[in-house]
Amino acid sequence: MKMNYDDIEILFAEDSMEDALLTIRALNKSGFTNKLLHVKDGAEALDFIYCRNIYAERNPKAYPKLLLLDLKMPKMSGMQVLEKVKSDANLKSIPVVILTSSQEDPDIAKCYSLGANSYIVKPVDSNNFFNAIKEMGMYWMILSQPAT
Repeated sequence: MKMNYDDIEILFAEDSMEDALLTIRALNKSGFTNKLLHVKDGAEALDFIYCRNIYAERNPKAYPKLLLLDLKMPKMSGMQVLEKVKSDANLKSIPVVILTSSQEDPDIAKCYSLGANSYIVKPVDSNNFFNAIKEMGMYWMILSQPAT
């Protein structure tokens, strides 16, 4: 079955397959993965958002409801994607959650200064990780009201 890219609600950019699978499993347990697309780096995330390359046929007005970004990825970092999205008038209202292992104060400060809506440090313990992802999904996909 071919995925309908116009229905994607969560765009998740993560280069570590282990971290991606854990996050997807946690979102799946919470019921949030039926409209999730995992991409392997920031460049592919922007290809999706801007309907380029393999996503060229996608509806350019069908934006995801949430972007989950790892910071340190090949080709283009999560911080670079964040900066591009938040500087684009058509995209800046999309919530961007940084989901990373970096606890560095400069990374946190820079992400918030660029417009990140949340910065979550990946918990090491799998139970804490699952709970953090579940709560993040509940908040951003159910409780938070999008800008219109």
